[in-house]
Amino acid sequence: MKVTVNEECIGCGLCESTCSDVFAINDDGVAEVIVDDAADFEDEVQEAIDNCPVSAIEAE
Repeated sequence: MKVTVNEECIGCGLCESTCSDVFAINDDGVAEVIVDDAADFEDEVQEAIDNCPVSAIEAE
């Protein structure tokens, strides 16, 4: 599972608090994906996608 965070991210930190194994807030204050393959965290990633207030998380 490939996950990305698009430019709509507002850096609220919800994704990081939901799944810190996949997401982190970077020095620019927005979320980034910190793993190449998030397959082991599919349920947590889906929760982050569903709860992102600006729909900035995308998964393939």
